[in-house]
Amino acid sequence: MVTPLSTLKQANGDQPASPLSPAFLATISHGPGVYLMFGNRQVLYVGKARDLRKRLSQYAHFAGPVHAKTSVMLTHVRRVETILTTTEKEALILEASLIKQHRPRYNVILRDDKNYPLIKITTRDPWPRVTVTRKRLRDGNRYFGPYASSTAMRATLQLLNRQFPLRRCATVRERQRPCLNHQMGRCLAPCAGQVPQEVYQAMVRDVLLILEGKSGEVIKDLTAKMERAAANLAFEQAALLRDQIQALDRTIEHQAVAAAHHLDQDVFGIHRQDAAVGIALLFVRGGMITGAQSFFLADPLGEDDSLLAQTILQYYSPERQPPRELLLPFTIEDQNLVEERLAELREGPVSIATPQRGKRMQLMRMAAANAAQALEERAKKELSWETLAASLQARLRLANRPERIECLDISNLQGKQAVGSLVCFVQGEKAAGLYRHFRIKSQDTPDDYAMMREVLERRINKGVQEDNLPDLLLLDGGKGQLQVTIEVLARFDCLARIDLVAIAKEKTDEGEKLFRPGRKNPVLLPAHSPALLFLMRIRDEAHRFGITLHRQLRGKAQLHSRLDTIGGIGPKRKRLLLKALGSFKRIAGATVAELAAVPGIGPELARQVHDQLQGENGRGRMSEE
Repeated sequence: MVTPLSTLKQANGDQPASPLSPAFLATISHGPGVYLMFGNRQVLYVGKARDLRKRLSQYAHFAGPVHAKTSVMLTHVRRVETILTTTEKEALILEASLIKQHRPRYNVILRDDKNYPLIKITTRDPWPRVTVTRKRLRDGNRYFGPYASSTAMRATLQLLNRQFPLRRCATVRERQRPCLNHQMGRCLAPCAGQVPQEVYQAMVRDVLLILEGKSGEVIKDLTAKMERAAANLAFEQAALLRDQIQALDRTIEHQAVAAAHHLDQDVFGIHRQDAAVGIALLFVRGGMITGAQSFFLADPLGEDDSLLAQTILQYYSPERQPPRELLLPFTIEDQNLVEERLAELREGPVSIATPQRGKRMQLMRMAAANAAQALEERAKKELSWETLAASLQARLRLANRPERIECLDISNLQGKQAVGSLVCFVQGEKAAGLYRHFRIKSQDTPDDYAMMREVLERRINKGVQEDNLPDLLLLDGGKGQLQVTIEVLARFDCLARIDLVAIAKEKTDEGEKLFRPGRKNPVLLPAHSPALLFLMRIRDEAHRFGITLHRQLRGKAQLHSRLDTIGGIGPKRKRLLLKALGSFKRIAGATVAELAAVPGIGPELARQVHDQLQGENGRGRMSEE
């Protein structure tokens, strides 16, 4: 049940009632559910409660300090809605879902919500292969990770592929002769019957042992094989085995042994400094630490036990399932309900433990140290950004502090496949979720100014509507691009709200030139200036982001076949025609009988294709004339 407050009035009927007035509280159920606190437009906070009326009454009678986070939030609340649920666990699940949907300002929001890569061994296949994925499925295959360092994971994969040449192709199809990978020694070629099943499976077993952290067993086995080969005077085979052993010793990712039980665990650490909170997560897989992840919460609302519970519920999902055991520094809010939810996500038992001694306590101390380090690194970044932002504002004489910087770049080739790219940096860091591509709609001729005008109008119009304009707009270009932008911002009455800077790379030795509105001469900063290097980095990122899509569009246009424009010809028939006749030129010159002889075409479709192609050829001749 949703209970909006916007219609509640005080007794005199003139002013809206308090969002948590007694009249409103009297309408709230004592059952479990979720409540949403709204500001003018957006959701400020989402919470759950075993007793909704009791929980909201606590907010109504909150008597904490004026500067407390809860007090500040309540001053912005204009409306409250409640949603009743049948059970507390339903409220727990719904709360996590609504937080992910609305991303309220005063809730715990995990900014780094990416899924780390895993190594997958398709052990259910008769001929397994090694691949990379970001989703752990319950499909009977073996998964290893997550790996926080993709570089280390790629190095491990490179070693496995080089020393244990399992198949690379996605499917195994019988072939008369092996592919190039087999000829290069990168595949055992099971598709061509070049390897017995038992030999292949033995190699798969070695790969599994290495990923389980039991490379010592593999090295011992390889050493015995090397000695036997040397005793039998098979020195070439012995040398290959020796190289395998040396590669394993040198390249396998070094992992700290965490426990002898070979369990999968996630270890959480938390560290608070003033209002800020750092949370660290260690991944333990098969008793080995495979990576770590950390989160920074600037000024979260709630106690540590509630914050950690919210973090856990946000972090895990059907795509990112929890391991068998979680180690926490203390008991969290609604721990039993959280355990039940995690067990549902894993589709198996999950236990939450709070160790006090032994090897697990050593892991807890390590996680706490990582959380403290996350806060320290964040503090250094903030101090660095404070200095850089002040330098930018002073050197460029900006009216606004450049907390949010956007950069616009136009990519095209003679006006074709034109793309506008917009990148965004918030407090000096990339905000990839705010990057945008714009397909140019109004221009197909090389007019950069017109293209920039179109993209700017679309961006500024939406920014005014959603109130998310940047503090600084950086343009890749010179005075011409700057003038176009000034005209667009003037139309939307935004000139006073957005600072403008155009950065142009000059051919002279003067280096980069920065142009500002109302200034005749460019601003010239030293080549080593951190402010200039930062702006160049943003400009280069916008260029990279734009040229990537532009190249994709250009590649698609180049690969587009004229057969795609012929009615009645889909991908399958196109392949049949090309296979039978060899090229588009031969297809265009074929007779109706030749086309009808192609399997899957037939007389009627052959005549349609012939007529369309002849009509196209006729138009081509007319245009040539």
